[in-house]
Amino acid sequence: MEFSLNETQAMVQKMAREYATRVIAPVASAMDRLERFPRAELKGLAELGLMAVNVPVELGGAGAGPVAYALAMQEVARACAATAVTMAVTNMVGEIIAAFGTDTQKKKYCPRLASGEFVAGSFGLSEPEAGSDPGGMRTTAIEDGDEWVINGQKQWITSGAYAGVIVVWARTGDREKLPGHRGISCFLVEAGTPGLKIGKAEDKMGIRGSNTVGLTFDDCRVPSSALLGQLHGGFKIAMTALDGGRIGVSSQAIGIARAALEESVQYARDRRQFDKPLFEFQATQHKLADMQVDIDASHLLAMRAAWLKEHGRSFSREASMAKLYSTEMVQRVCNKAVQIHGGYGYIREFAAERHLRDARVTTIYEGTSEVQRIVIARSLLS
Repeated sequence: MEFSLNETQAMVQKMAREYATRVIAPVASAMDRLERFPRAELKGLAELGLMAVNVPVELGGAGAGPVAYALAMQEVARACAATAVTMAVTNMVGEIIAAFGTDTQKKKYCPRLASGEFVAGSFGLSEPEAGSDPGGMRTTAIEDGDEWVINGQKQWITSGAYAGVIVVWARTGDREKLPGHRGISCFLVEAGTPGLKIGKAEDKMGIRGSNTVGLTFDDCRVPSSALLGQLHGGFKIAMTALDGGRIGVSSQAIGIARAALEESVQYARDRRQFDKPLFEFQATQHKLADMQVDIDASHLLAMRAAWLKEHGRSFSREASMAKLYSTEMVQRVCNKAVQIHGGYGYIREFAAERHLRDARVTTIYEGTSEVQRIVIARSLLS
């Protein structure tokens, strides 16, 4: 594994950092306060190739690879976690269509996601009664001539009200003959399809600029050509997407933590107590040192998982390790940041408070910390 970046990776990192610092960071607080979806900012990311970083060039993507994607995610999340999660899910949707779609599906959807013609893509796996257990999903798709009829509900769908295309998982096999995840298939459902109903936007603790809704499918008819991958092969697609998505969430957590550390360092330099800068107190120095070590350890875990993916090697365990450690790390770092800021860390005038709220969800989506520990333990025992 090389610790130095190649030319493409360094360029993507620099480009993402400059755009995030110049365009996204100045409006991040307002997006959070007003719950404003970052439509214009996402369009700018698309113009830079950052909404399809690992999608092949011939399909409109940047083709820059998983390492470049992880680096770009860190930079965008450092500026605004809400923008980063929308970017992450859209990248995931483009990647799985590029990996599992027919030529027609790839040509129809990937360029539109990459270019920003579709503001976002969405990932419709979780349900009100099936979060960590996709095998328990109740949404069904029944074949009717040359169409599939989808009925059911999805929950916690990122960008669901803005997505041009939604990847939807549904049960296509008999539950008794194909129990658990074996009878699940995957479909591409376009925005505006009759029978697709968008629920209310959730009032969330953090990442408030990101749109999160429930979806209802009421005799929603899609053509046979909407099937993504093989019939009853949806679970494999979901697990492939989630493995890559965990690298993205790990990178998001690292970006949030970096922002919290940078602001804490600046505050410790500026704030004076007992006639000297806060930075001179050993207790403050220890907190900052621990934050930096935690962030660097997380970064190395994320880069290892991304490097393995980029080189076509197995990376499922490594992605879970990166996701588990980074998302629990960012809780520790953001708590320390609030403590360093003291009372100012508890008010919205300072970003430390927003980072702490944004960080909390990272241990939940793309597989909870408990699920990551199961994945890691099973890999050790297999």
